[in-house]
Amino acid sequence: MKGIQTTIYTKLEKLPEVREENFFHSRLLFDISARTPRMKPYMTVCTDETGRTISQLLAIVRYRTSLLPPFFFMHCRILGEGEYAESDYRREELFGEMLKAITQRLNKTVLYIEVSNLEQKMFGYRYFRQQSYFPVHWMSIHNSLHSRTPEERISEKMQKRIDTTYARGVTTSEVDGEDDFKAFTKLLRKHHWLKPKRYIPDNQFFREAMKTDACRLFVTKYHQHVIGCAACVYSQGNAYLWYAAFRRKTWLPMHPDTMTIWHCIKYAHSHGYEHINFMDVGLPFRKNLFREFILSFGGKPVSTLRWFRCSIRWVNALLSWVYRD
Repeated sequence: MKGIQTTIYTKLEKLPEVREENFFHSRLLFDISARTPRMKPYMTVCTDETGRTISQLLAIVRYRTSLLPPFFFMHCRILGEGEYAESDYRREELFGEMLKAITQRLNKTVLYIEVSNLEQKMFGYRYFRQQSYFPVHWMSIHNSLHSRTPEERISEKMQKRIDTTYARGVTTSEVDGEDDFKAFTKLLRKHHWLKPKRYIPDNQFFREAMKTDACRLFVTKYHQHVIGCAACVYSQGNAYLWYAAFRRKTWLPMHPDTMTIWHCIKYAHSHGYEHINFMDVGLPFRKNLFREFILSFGGKPVSTLRWFRCSIRWVNALLSWVYRD
């Protein structure tokens, strides 16, 4: 683009002044990721002729191991379409510039790049296609918290279950102290260890995140046993449920999933957030038990797209054919 300079930064000390409104593309998350083992942030920045930052896109490379080949690989995750300042340039054009730059930079470094949680389903469609990304239909859910209370959005049966479980002694609170933190990370990893796609960062990531005002870690307890946990992010007036785990089989009568999610919703509502977004509901299968569970809290399902690009050309071509529109 004429008059635009695009630069990719990997060192915090070299990063120019950027906008901080969007946590997922902020200097704060860049710093947290840089401090976390097996993660490396890449901030793509577009500046105008005066040197002013007009857009930024944070991509985070994660180093992973697997039980099946390839046993070690790296993948890149981008959450959302980036952050933009007021300018004469269209957001999608700036996004296209940043996407092209980061794709070329990481093309031979990572196994695949994933772009998710776009606010608009068709945002950047043309530019994704130009860079050989393919779309996978996904589902997202968000609960509005400003027009009706959370209690008004759930059924009487759900409210009775919550009240009964509270009466039994189940509580949910913020992680407080090292014992709570260790229980949080242990449960989170145990819950996801058979889910190969679900990447759980090193404990250092959560330790750094909980020190900020943008993130809260919660644990649900019954008689000092941690039976549920969640990590929430707060950005631009909205709450985001990023990670969650529950001991549903062992403590089914205590409804750890219901009580943990309910607390996250209530916390967001009581602190004045407009919506709470559930970031990883999954593929839009006709029957999706987790999706139906989240919808029972009165949320709204929205069909969206996740974009992927594999660095192995023939694999990318095959997957593009499998997931063709």
